[in-house]
Amino acid sequence: MSDYYDVLGVSKDASTEDIKRAYRKLARKLHPDVNPEAGEQFKEVSQAYETLSNPEKRSAYDRGGAGVGGPGGGFGAGFGFSDIMDAFFGQGGGGRGGGPASRTQRGQDALIRVDVDLAEAAFGGERSIQVDTAILCPTCKGSCCQPGTSPATCDICHGQGSVQRVVRSLLGQVMTTQACPTCRGFGTVLPSPCLECSGEGRVRARRPMTIRIPAGVDTGTRIQLASQGEVGTAGGPPGDLYVEIHERPHPVFSRSGDDLLCTLQVPMTAAALGATIPLETLDGAEEVDVRPGAQAGEVVTLKQKGAEHLRAQGRGDLLVTLEVVTPRDLDEEQEELLRRLAELRGEVRPSGKLSETHQGVFSKLRDRLSGR
Repeated sequence: MSDYYDVLGVSKDASTEDIKRAYRKLARKLHPDVNPEAGEQFKEVSQAYETLSNPEKRSAYDRGGAGVGGPGGGFGAGFGFSDIMDAFFGQGGGGRGGGPASRTQRGQDALIRVDVDLAEAAFGGERSIQVDTAILCPTCKGSCCQPGTSPATCDICHGQGSVQRVVRSLLGQVMTTQACPTCRGFGTVLPSPCLECSGEGRVRARRPMTIRIPAGVDTGTRIQLASQGEVGTAGGPPGDLYVEIHERPHPVFSRSGDDLLCTLQVPMTAAALGATIPLETLDGAEEVDVRPGAQAGEVVTLKQKGAEHLRAQGRGDLLVTLEVVTPRDLDEEQEELLRRLAELRGEVRPSGKLSETHQGVFSKLRDRLSGR
């Protein structure tokens, strides 16, 4: 007895869909109506499919059981009508079965990207944009026909949208239903299609619109505008328009969620003595209080000075990172003042080197190893 997997040309771990596809391909090629000399081969293919398409029969076969149906079982012993129709005509014979199709279809959704500044993203606003999309045909108003004309009933299917034909199969003559090739299943034809839209009922155009940008949006946020997308065929309802936000980089601030981040340069003396330094924020001028002895990398938080929350009340914070600036190009008087300060703080030896009390661990270790 032949190996059923080899007969169908599939592997032993093939899925049910793989087995069905293999059978359909072979059945179209070997059916007696197509190839009268392949009757025995067709019977073998059918028997293999009958066994391997049934999980229980396949399991028994894989365990060494005989093929279901046996040599004299003949084709059709375990087949459903849908299996046979699938083999030759696709699912359900390929017919519509639900009456004529409608020309009027919902339009597709559309997606555009809008670049916004940080202030727009943080606080919201309005923006005028241009949208390239499908709109209702201004000539036919969605009728798909030239003005003064209308669709006519299809002479082939008589408005049914489908036609029937008889085909020969292993069961004899079978009636199948297919979409009418003349009207493409619509049941009507267009004697005089609209010249502007070519019978679609819609044309492409660029239209202006104003959109509202909610406060708190960020890069990647999508705003859904219902029924603002492309108009459907034959004047069908429009889809939705999605506006994807892309926030432009800001020269001073960056985003971390709804918090804003920035770096503030602080003179060394102001960091040591403390100071109030003005900072221009999205809300206007604010004062940053630098405490005496502030260190580089310290963060000063300005509450409620960040971006607004997109789906809640309130705002994020403004986080200001201090960058202590060491002075350069000192004149003699300034250098002398700093030397005097270092001496008063005991930070410099008479030789001008940093005192041991202010050396780091590695500096102390280096001096000891060198015998200083």
